[in-house]
Amino acid sequence: MPQTDPTYAPAELTPATWGRRILALFVDWVTCLAVVEGLVAVGVLAGNPNGLGTLALFVLESALFTAVTGASFGKLATRIRVVRTEGSEQPVSLLRALVRTVLVALLIPPLLTFDGRGLHDVAAGTRTVTI
Repeated sequence: MPQTDPTYAPAELTPATWGRRILALFVDWVTCLAVVEGLVAVGVLAGNPNGLGTLALFVLESALFTAVTGASFGKLATRIRVVRTEGSEQPVSLLRALVRTVLVALLIPPLLTFDGRGLHDVAAGTRTVTI
C-alpha cells in the first residue's frame, strides 16, 4: 500500500474552517512576537516588540513558509495548507505568497469573502484547505 505525504492536501481539497484559520493566524503572530521580543531582549533589535518588527517578521515568515512548505508555521500547526486555485499540484510561488501575506497583514481582505475565500486568496489565486 503506497504511503501518502501528510503535508499535502487530499484530492478533495476540503476548505479550511474559519476557526482553524484564526487559530493559525494567532499561532503565527504569537510566535513572531516571541522571536522579536527575544531579539529585543538580547539587544539585536531596538524598540517596541509590538511594533513594526513583529509585523515585518510575520510577513517574512508567512510568505517564505508558504512558498517553501505550502503553509506558514501556524497553518502547519493547525493542519491547513495554501494551494493554487487552478491546480493543487504546483506549489504557491513566492510572489503569490507575498501578495497574499501582505493583504492578510492589512486585516481587511481576509474578512471580506468571495466564494468562500478571502480577498487575499482571490488576489493571489489561492485557497486555504485542510490537510
